[in-house]
Amino acid sequence: MARAPQGKDSAQGGIQVGMPGEDLAPAIATGTRPSEAQRRYLERGLTQAGGKLPLFDRDGREVSRKTIESCVAHGWATPWVHNPIKPDWLVCRLTAAGYRVLGGEPPSEPAAARGARRP
Repeated sequence: MARAPQGKDSAQGGIQVGMPGEDLAPAIATGTRPSEAQRRYLERGLTQAGGKLPLFDRDGREVSRKTIESCVAHGWATPWVHNPIKPDWLVCRLTAAGYRVLGGEPPSEPAAARGARRP
């Protein structure tokens, strides 16, 4: 087996795959199913405007950052807004892949968001 080149990227612990700026999350999500904790977290976005995902579970406990970050890494969620009051909170929303992994279809974009003109 060939070894990865030993350059400055590998010395810093990161190997770049694909082109800069390329979104690899949908490729990672292919064929992968969420764990029970990930599914509970993601399902909450199905009933929220824009697919907003919760910071807290139904019992009022903070959702594990590991769960949130793993959903982002799989391409099922994406960071949405920055909270200046609580910058350590990761506020996310469902992606199209997130809707599909739950067995749903993402909502269609409003015409204004697609750049369509009104008559």
